Amino acid sequence: MNYSIKATIRALLAPKHRISCPRPLWNKVLAELDRRGERRHEAGAFLLGLESQGRRRVVDCIFYDELDTSVYDSGVCVLSGSAFAKLWGHCRERALTVVADIHTHPGAARQSETDRQNPMVASVGHVAIIVPRYAMAPIDFASLGIYEYLCGHNWTHRNGGEQARFLYVGFWS
Repeated sequence: MNYSIKATIRALLAPKHRISCPRPLWNKVLAELDRRGERRHEAGAFLLGLESQGRRRVVDCIFYDELDTSVYDSGVCVLSGSAFAKLWGHCRERALTVVADIHTHPGAARQSETDRQNPMVASVGHVAIIVPRYAMAPIDFASLGIYEYLCGHNWTHRNGGEQARFLYVGFWS
């Protein structure tokens, strides 16, 4: 019952963000990206959740190194094919979908050419979130890079103030 009340209030009062994530989970993801990247190499995760009426709600995550222990060996995130088999199996078991991927960069959260040419999930509408400074706190929400996959290695960005309208982190997620 508590969930249905929250869902009803969210539907009536909360802005229509494409992606929402509870604050405790968001904080956990950022802290783990910082820890796993050791402040010297990229780290990443898949944000898992549910999708309804074009809106995605994050309920869990799985870190790249949980899927592939050698993912950070080169200093950037490179997942093996078997990692994706594990990811899809995990999603099937939990009846979840990949809502977005999130990974860190050493400086600004700009999408690299490698990121553009190699989407983690090459499906139209997939979202990639880039966290600057290897996710070292504090993270200014406006400094996030948010990119939505169109197709054919083309993306649109949700930056320049769009971050807060596209991604909601808080109680109503």
